[in-house]
Amino acid sequence: LETHSVQDIRERIWDYMESHNIADFPRPVHHRIPNFKGAPRAAEHLPRLQAFSLARTIKVNPDAPQRNARFLVLESKKTLLVPTPRLRTGLFNRITPPPGATKDILRKCATSQGVRNFSVPVGLDSRVLVDLIVVGSVAVSEKGWRIGKGEGYADLEYAMMVSMGAVHEGTPVVTIVHDCQVVDISEALLEDHDLTVDYILTPTRVITTGCTRPKPAGVMWSKVSCEMLAKIPVLRILRDRERQAGKDVTLQAEPSSQQPAPSTTRRPQDAQQPWTRSPQGEDTSLVATICVGNLPHDTCVSELKRVLRELGVAPLRLTWQGPQRRAILRYPDPATAQQAVSRLQDLHLGANTLRVALARQWRDT
Repeated sequence: LETHSVQDIRERIWDYMESHNIADFPRPVHHRIPNFKGAPRAAEHLPRLQAFSLARTIKVNPDAPQRNARFLVLESKKTLLVPTPRLRTGLFNRITPPPGATKDILRKCATSQGVRNFSVPVGLDSRVLVDLIVVGSVAVSEKGWRIGKGEGYADLEYAMMVSMGAVHEGTPVVTIVHDCQVVDISEALLEDHDLTVDYILTPTRVITTGCTRPKPAGVMWSKVSCEMLAKIPVLRILRDRERQAGKDVTLQAEPSSQQPAPSTTRRPQDAQQPWTRSPQGEDTSLVATICVGNLPHDTCVSELKRVLRELGVAPLRLTWQGPQRRAILRYPDPATAQQAVSRLQDLHLGANTLRVALARQWRDT
């Protein structure tokens, strides 16, 4: 497959699967881990792997083509872990079928709805050991090079599991794909944080890749964007822990659209008048200002400024109200302020979850 970029490979696979009617619901498969006709048959190879027989705890991704793999793990009475979609509420969930569950019930547990209804969260402090990993792919080579849909969640999930001690270099990784998704991929397209695979299961083949390229040794913070950090609460918790352990947790270069660093000039009236009216009587500052409360007692202003810079939401001006454990952040316009509110939701400093809201909403509560 002659190609110039990873995205080119994705587009060719997606286009081919749609045009040859290989794709299955949900369609179109573009921008997804594609579901494909024959996915349940491909998954049937899984229990025949020695790595599966030896495994007690198996992590399977939540996408549609791996539904039968999830069922087979449950049917074999092994522990099934499924990542939470986009890691919004944690790292992964353990699926817990009801006692005496029939095959039909287990099949329901393996669906996306079943994952929601029959699961308990597994936190960073869980001493879980994952023996086998099943991931989805858009494309994969017989050498074990893998291309996902481009959002980086599978790579990040693996790296976070390494950081929490749940997996190690020898933990096997399996992917389940259609035969048309097995293509030549140049190793030059791979990056250090990309996850490789040890086994490829298709409807017609089991491929042992023999891949010797090292897998990620933990989260590469320089590859994590401020946007991703803002979206994933569990990633922020892990970063705080690794920072406290003395690791370099500097993020990817922040976008050029980042707001200027907070001004060091403070006007005396800032502390007394966090909200003001324009001459026309309109509360313009209320919709371009946000309040951050529930700050830990030992937090200093420099720590908050650093967090704001790292998340790409540094304000034009920051007013520190230490006795109230609160800070007032001013932005150039309402849209920028609203973006800051979104990025700061569920933000933790120390043990505290910060309270973040537009000044207008804060004043009304």
